[in-house]
Amino acid sequence: MAFTDRLLAAWYQGHPALGLLRPLEALYRRVVTRKRARFLSGESASYRAPVPVIVVGNITVGGTGKTPMILWLIEHCRSLGLKVGVVSRGYGAKPPHFPWRVQASQSAVQAGDEPLLIVQRTDVPLMIDPDRSRAVQALLVSEPLDLILCDDGMQHYRLARDLELVLIDAARGLGNGRCLPAGPLREPVERLDDVGAVLHNGATVDPPRGFAFGLRPSALVNLRTGERRPLEHFPAGQALHAVAGIGNPQRFFNTLQGLNWQPVPHPFADHAQFDAQSLAFEPPLPLVMTEKDAVKCRDFAGDDWWYLAVDAEPSPSFVAWFDAQLARLLP
Repeated sequence: MAFTDRLLAAWYQGHPALGLLRPLEALYRRVVTRKRARFLSGESASYRAPVPVIVVGNITVGGTGKTPMILWLIEHCRSLGLKVGVVSRGYGAKPPHFPWRVQASQSAVQAGDEPLLIVQRTDVPLMIDPDRSRAVQALLVSEPLDLILCDDGMQHYRLARDLELVLIDAARGLGNGRCLPAGPLREPVERLDDVGAVLHNGATVDPPRGFAFGLRPSALVNLRTGERRPLEHFPAGQALHAVAGIGNPQRFFNTLQGLNWQPVPHPFADHAQFDAQSLAFEPPLPLVMTEKDAVKCRDFAGDDWWYLAVDAEPSPSFVAWFDAQLARLLP
């Protein structure tokens, strides 16, 4: 087991050695708390866009379903007649310069896997830059927009925001509730008291404080041809190789098991880079991966390689709440 896997297991399952990290945790908490306080007080400057900015992020390390939620928000806002743009850090991207406008024809190496997925799915105007405030300004120069969604960026306080949506994995929760490095939290748990809404990925009913949302598998898409097949393409009991280079690979493997398939799991690090050799598994079986991984594998994909398309489904109460927030934020 890799060091990062052992650390994740300790954060979410417990380990007595974590107590040795408490002094470092206390230092980390002071640093992040003071950083936020400086921006709230105006001591540190932040950029406020002329249109509403909604940040979609988390306070934990690891995946919580942000990209599917961003995709849902884009389509929902468009259904209301709004012109939406997206900004992202572009983790791992290597464009010629920043800020960089992501196009569907670009490579994941240039654009980053998550930004490229979002643009290929929706053709939304999307700008990447580690400085998200600069990304917003560049996007507004190039596009007339009503609203901007910030993919991640909860802790990027140089960008002022009008609404914060925090996502939590309902199965893993907040782990041991401690901050880095003694736990998985990027900010103290009290930070949740100040956000607009908390969404629990995998919850079937709204929890007492927050909203439920799920990820619904919708189709199998062939990497080489783009052919879209129903989930019944693979019969119950189908053995297949399952590839996931996301924050919580086990969630993907559990989804495949829930479809009554028999996945052979191949977990990779979040944002992992792939080549044909790294995915040459035995015995020969169909290979199914996440859509986020698929954008990096199309150039060398085999004939029987697929990604599982999933769609976020927030609870009706969240949809009603979010529509009320839009009415408040937009003239």
